[in-house]
Amino acid sequence: MMMPHFLKPGLSLVILASTLTWSACSKPNSKADDGTEPAQEVVDASDEETSDWQTDFFDDFDTFNPENWQDQMLWVNNEIQCYVPDNKFGTREVSDGTIKLKVVNIGDACACDNLDKHGKKHPDTEYVAGRIASKNRQEFVKGKWTARLKVWGDSQASMFPAWWILGARNNEPPVQEADEDVPWPNVGSGEIDIFEHHGDHGGNRFTTGAIKRVDVDKGDWRTLRTSVDATLNEFHEYSVEWEGSDLVYRLDGAEVHRNAGEGDNYPEPMFAILNFAKITDSPMVGEWVMEVDWVKHEYRK
Repeated sequence: MMMPHFLKPGLSLVILASTLTWSACSKPNSKADDGTEPAQEVVDASDEETSDWQTDFFDDFDTFNPENWQDQMLWVNNEIQCYVPDNKFGTREVSDGTIKLKVVNIGDACACDNLDKHGKKHPDTEYVAGRIASKNRQEFVKGKWTARLKVWGDSQASMFPAWWILGARNNEPPVQEADEDVPWPNVGSGEIDIFEHHGDHGGNRFTTGAIKRVDVDKGDWRTLRTSVDATLNEFHEYSVEWEGSDLVYRLDGAEVHRNAGEGDNYPEPMFAILNFAKITDSPMVGEWVMEVDWVKHEYRK
């Protein structure tokens, strides 16, 4: 049976300007409480039938393609850094066939235009970072999302790189369509985390799984994620797929987690997000980089 894989109705690939502008210190562009479930045993997927998957979106980052991605500037999770556009300070460098999303210490605290969902402006900060989203560019219903990526160096406290998907009616910036009016994490703005590394918890591990809404009116939620061991500084493929009513999470094709019966709670078109954040005041040592080789979406024929 064919899996629905259409774009959000009325979606236009016309490039829309963000309603936010960057007003921090000027500098030229550079070169191109983690509540998780117990870890589950990795399942061998070598015999899995994959020939019925067909790719309808693939970006291998030879360039930064504005028909696929836009910079996303907003303030969430009390993050310390400021998201900046247009590769300012080298925060989303595209080179050698990959995109490098970075956290950069610019040395001096500068003004930041990022707003939270209540319209509060981010305080001045010395940290800037890259965040890109396929919102209003590439949005799909169900299927399978995969990215091949790695995180440079060793894990440090305060690191928070992520690869995830979010419902296309999410009401956080940039709001560019009339129907982008659903608050997180309700249906239409549901969240599925494919890869998150919480540096404050240390080690070579990441979390993966869905966010479950509990109280629609209050926006309450709980995590359905688990922690998985992986060599983060090597390239791996991180994916989520809809298998019937289940959400299945894979590392290099092997199942590492499953949200049984949760897939039907995410019927909406969803867009992809890649970002690197700094979430606490711990010192930053060296370069913080999440390097992404490619991203794709597939559907069943």
